Amino acid sequence: MWRDFSVSSVTAGFVAVLVGFTSSVVLIFQAAQAAGANEAEIASWLGVLCIGMGATSIGLSLYFKTPMLTAWSTPGAALLVTALVGVPLSDAIGAFIVSAVLITMCGVTGWFERVMDKLPQSIAAAMLAGVLLRFGMDAFVALQSEFVLVFSMFVGYLVFKRTSPRYVMVLVLGLGVVIAAFKGLIQAEALSVGLTKPVLLTPTFSWSVIVGVALPLFVVTMVSQNVPGAAVIRASGYQTPVSPLITWTGTASLVLAPFGAHGLNLAAITAAICMGQEAHEDANKRYTAAVAAGVFYLLLGIFGATVAALFAAFPEELIVAVAGLALLSTIAGSLATAVKDDSSREAGLITFLVTASGVTLLDIGSAFWGLLAGVMALLVLHWRRS
Repeated sequence: MWRDFSVSSVTAGFVAVLVGFTSSVVLIFQAAQAAGANEAEIASWLGVLCIGMGATSIGLSLYFKTPMLTAWSTPGAALLVTALVGVPLSDAIGAFIVSAVLITMCGVTGWFERVMDKLPQSIAAAMLAGVLLRFGMDAFVALQSEFVLVFSMFVGYLVFKRTSPRYVMVLVLGLGVVIAAFKGLIQAEALSVGLTKPVLLTPTFSWSVIVGVALPLFVVTMVSQNVPGAAVIRASGYQTPVSPLITWTGTASLVLAPFGAHGLNLAAITAAICMGQEAHEDANKRYTAAVAAGVFYLLLGIFGATVAALFAAFPEELIVAVAGLALLSTIAGSLATAVKDDSSREAGLITFLVTASGVTLLDIGSAFWGLLAGVMALLVLHWRRS
């Protein structure tokens, strides 16, 4: 295992954590505050989520020898920001437990994997491209607010891609940090030292909260996180069985729910960073990127206050640029796969456009609707054709 590690895989793991943590951590705080959690309970909520992501990412990646990265349910957290208003924290914990049980059952029964195995690769790749498109575009939108920083990183990416392709993201990240420090954009004074202390909370169960919180959280997590997460695995060329992954994320969510964790699931965007060529030239060794990400997540969970402050010290434009540039190759490969087959090209394009649109219906994200639109297009256009 140690021989499989490389500087690029460790950097890819760090970038994945940087993107995953900073892009949605504010939703965790807002969801916890909506349920009336105090400062210690919020720290516990965030800390156990990071520890859960770290442990499952490391364990699953080492067992399957493929980059299996988990994440907290970002759309689930967004849902909870409004759904938990006025809901007692104990009832919220009960809802988290019910949702985790349902997710675990999906993995144990295997129905989720049977559905995913029938999904054409072009549709999965198109959905992945649609999910990642915004990150690629945001990297260049950031030119408006920090032109020198982002443009320098873009030029550096092109130069390093040609001269040192294996370490391109290492060098781009380093270049960005140096320029940000030179411009005074890194807020070092915000750094603080502190450890996370898990707080055990007693759950209570309310039918109204189960129906109004647990079931929507389960649906949103499955269709907006686990579906694109499984699609990323398939679109990246890995045939890892999905059912055990769903089972383990559901089980981990169940164990951690009494400490405030609202749910773990398969990662999509951050997983794509660990599954790309920039993570490692050898696809069989890219699992080390997910292992490295798991270690960084464990550090976030243990030294939550300190590391959170470190992430907060980086300017937003640096994070956006690193994420977008790191995903360029994955976006290009996904688009190529989506339109490669003439018979499914139009369905792939529809999937890509609907997913990239960002449309949200019934509190369900565009990834699910893009998938549904693509499958409908395939069925209608090729019904009863040989």
